[in-house]
Amino acid sequence: MDHHRLLSVAFLSFLSLSFISESEPATFKIVNKCRRTVWPGLLSGANTPQLPTTGFELRSGKSRTITIPKSWSGRIWGRTLCAQYSNQTFSCITGDCGSGKLECAGGGAAPPATLAEFTLNGAGGLDFYDVSLVDGYNLPMLVLPKGGKGGGCGATGCLVDLNGACPRELRVARGNGGGSVACRSACEAFADPRYCCSEAYATPDTCSPSVYSEFFKHACPRSYSYAYDDKTSTYTCASADYDIIFCPPPYTSQKLLGSRKDGASLPLVNKTMMYIASRHSNSATASDSSANSS
Repeated sequence: MDHHRLLSVAFLSFLSLSFISESEPATFKIVNKCRRTVWPGLLSGANTPQLPTTGFELRSGKSRTITIPKSWSGRIWGRTLCAQYSNQTFSCITGDCGSGKLECAGGGAAPPATLAEFTLNGAGGLDFYDVSLVDGYNLPMLVLPKGGKGGGCGATGCLVDLNGACPRELRVARGNGGGSVACRSACEAFADPRYCCSEAYATPDTCSPSVYSEFFKHACPRSYSYAYDDKTSTYTCASADYDIIFCPPPYTSQKLLGSRKDGASLPLVNKTMMYIASRHSNSATASDSSANSS
């Protein structure tokens, strides 16, 4: 009887330990490698509690680690060219969340903005994550899982600065006539159901890639480029922590991924697009250097 009781206690202990390990929170290390300040925004999905912080300032070269509940779903993005005005209103030229404050407090990113999207501990205990350009683009971003114990655990993101190379009809320029600071989606630019995958085009069979979504996809093969770009854009990992890096150095990232034996089938970055983007980098970054980073 004592033997059975010991086995029972051991089994219950094992169950409780398993439950604890499954419930452990993840950590997101948000890193700013841009040459200017970025103001990350965080938005929890439906039926998911808001995080203790929903927005903060992250100066160039700095990082901040946030504890994320294991069942969390939501998105993270970078706001740029932000300022606190004399009437105490806070706003950003790209990625603004409309709160009027540093904290987004439940507000999402105004497009165009590069989005990192997560559903943690989803089907089969896997984390599902992607970097989406469906709502346009404002910053290079890399999502790098660390210490995962299942799933492919591939890195994803968009490492190329697309603002200078953005098609003219999609460009967002600063009000003072400076260089492009963001690149709109065709859906936002033209409000055409064919680009938005809406109305008669609301299924994978009727909504195809466009010349504009292909521009994003060619530059950043692992990123979501339009609404039904699922097959090559969603990644999975289990029990991982994540680095979310703004403006990652592309060649450094490629070398890092090579050493990690990243299992994703597509390249992380199209090197020919990196060359095209670098040709435009002067016009794209001329306005950035004068950004208000206070």
